[in-house]
Amino acid sequence: MTSESDSAAQPAAPALPARTAGPVIVIGEALTDIVISPNGVSEHPGGSPMNVAIGLARLGDAVELVTRIGSDVRGGELKQHIEGSGVAFFPGSIIDEPTSTGTALLDESGAATYEFDIRWSLEFVRELPATALVHTGSIAAFLTPGASDVRRLLAETPVGTIVTFDPNIRPSLLGAVEAARSTAEDLMALSTVVKLSDEDAEWLYPALAPAEVLGHILTLGPSLAIMTRGASGALLVSDLATIDLPGRRVVVADTIGAGDSFMSASIHTLLRMLGEGTTAESLVDGSAFTAETLTRLGSFAIDCAAITVSRSGANPPSLADISA
Repeated sequence: MTSESDSAAQPAAPALPARTAGPVIVIGEALTDIVISPNGVSEHPGGSPMNVAIGLARLGDAVELVTRIGSDVRGGELKQHIEGSGVAFFPGSIIDEPTSTGTALLDESGAATYEFDIRWSLEFVRELPATALVHTGSIAAFLTPGASDVRRLLAETPVGTIVTFDPNIRPSLLGAVEAARSTAEDLMALSTVVKLSDEDAEWLYPALAPAEVLGHILTLGPSLAIMTRGASGALLVSDLATIDLPGRRVVVADTIGAGDSFMSASIHTLLRMLGEGTTAESLVDGSAFTAETLTRLGSFAIDCAAITVSRSGANPPSLADISA
């Protein structure tokens, strides 16, 4: 993301290492979602990073989840759900304590607001295994004491590792917006791709228009910034292109997990690009993020999110669902 004149004035950057074959690493909370709707109360596995990990596994990608769940009945149900979807646990992720919960309150339109009872720390994680891509976001990025470990682990990723970040803001868990913005921007500066919703953007940057928010994020260091806008689609911005994609018409069951499905689909596309020969260097410096690439990435992610909102709860699609 340097200009031609800046590049000429500075020594050449070291060559990026070849991509490793390890699974994608997703760092973040897994919890029990308690859904309260006009139709009653139900419980489902939840947590934005967990949803992203499961979304990736259902799309055929190898994933390891760095998380913290309890050894109680709810934790056992989460473990079964996560492993049953093909996601592996990072060692130490199951702790002898109650499992965290998030309560989703659904209105008549299916839109959700949230309340949380969360335990989050990562004292058992010394370092991450080698991988091509690390993802984090949501509660894990902001809730102490674990948030400091999340930042440390991202800062310690080798040069050439793709880092994706979704702040997935939960205002009821955060204090002043200035402090949350500082934390978010600290992680954005360590990231290759940042995805946030229009609601996240409005809370973090109330004075900025959507394109201004994404432009600002690019100045912090990422090579791609994305804003999801519900039924209105998504806006994707790199140094090379700005793409505004419409949403898909679907009958909405609820919006739980829609952004997570978009995120996992975006990561899946990045992994496909690497597998097709796109270099990690071109993703990190943004030269791979042309208009064609942004359209490909955004269109696939919108398709995945549209399937998710047509289902109850966070239930991302498989590749077979996409092609059906």
